[in-house]
Amino acid sequence: MKGSVTIVGLGPGNSLQRTPQADQALAKATDLVGYGPYVNRVEAPTHVVRHASDNRVELDRARHALEMAEQGRHVAVVSGGDAGVFGMASAVFEALEQGPDTWRALDISVVPGLSAVLAAAARLGAPLGGDFCVMSLSDNLKPWDVVLERLRLAAQAGFVIALYNPRSHARPWQLGEALEHLRSVLPPTIPVAFARAIGRPDEAVRLSTLQEANAEWADMSTLVLIGCKASRLVERPDGEPWFYTLRRVDAV
Repeated sequence: MKGSVTIVGLGPGNSLQRTPQADQALAKATDLVGYGPYVNRVEAPTHVVRHASDNRVELDRARHALEMAEQGRHVAVVSGGDAGVFGMASAVFEALEQGPDTWRALDISVVPGLSAVLAAAARLGAPLGGDFCVMSLSDNLKPWDVVLERLRLAAQAGFVIALYNPRSHARPWQLGEALEHLRSVLPPTIPVAFARAIGRPDEAVRLSTLQEANAEWADMSTLVLIGCKASRLVERPDGEPWFYTLRRVDAV
C-alpha cells in the first residue's frame, strides 16, 4: 500500500485564510503530524491519528512522518502560516536527504499557505509594496552574530524587514538588541508595526517608530515589521494610519 506525505500550511490561524487545497489535503489524511498547537487547530474525524510534539523536534517529527508514509499511511505534516516559511517543509526535505533511499520514492507534496507576513501586511495596508525580506530572530539554528549582520545588511540595502519569532520566554532580550542594532543604521522615524495573532480573536496591532518601539510589545505570536526610507504612514480620521511602502526607488 502506497503512502504519502503532504506538508500543509494552515495559514495564520483564521480558518477563512486557509486555502481550499489545504482543506482537501487534510481531508485525505490518516495522520496529522506537527507542533501541538497546530495539530490541535485542525478539525478531523476521530479515526485520524494526531501526533503532536514540541516545537524543537522538527527533524524527529519529519522522520516519523516519512516512516509512517512508508508503512502506507497518508500523513499531513502541518505548520502555521506557510510550511515553507520557517515551517516543516525544510525539515521534511532535510530528513529525506539524510534518510534511506526508499524514502525518495514516496509521494511527497507541499501545499502552500498564507504566511503571517502576508496576513499582517494586508491588515496594515501595503508595507511590502517594495522589496522586502523575512528573517527569524531565533538563534536556535544560527549564531546571533549572523542574525545581527543580516539585519544590518538588509537595513542598509533598503529592504522592509519582517521579523518572525521575535521574542519568547527563553529569548526575552534578542528583539531589544535587534532594535537597538537597527537604530544605528536607520532613521529614528522609520515606521514599525507589531502585528499579533492577525485574523484570530486576540488580534492586536500597534504602530510605532523605530525610536519608540518597545520589545516588550512582542511575543512569539507577533510579527514585527520594520519599514524602510520609502515607507509611509497615511493618517485616517478614524482609526490607525495605513502603513505602505512606495513602489518607486530613487537612484543611489
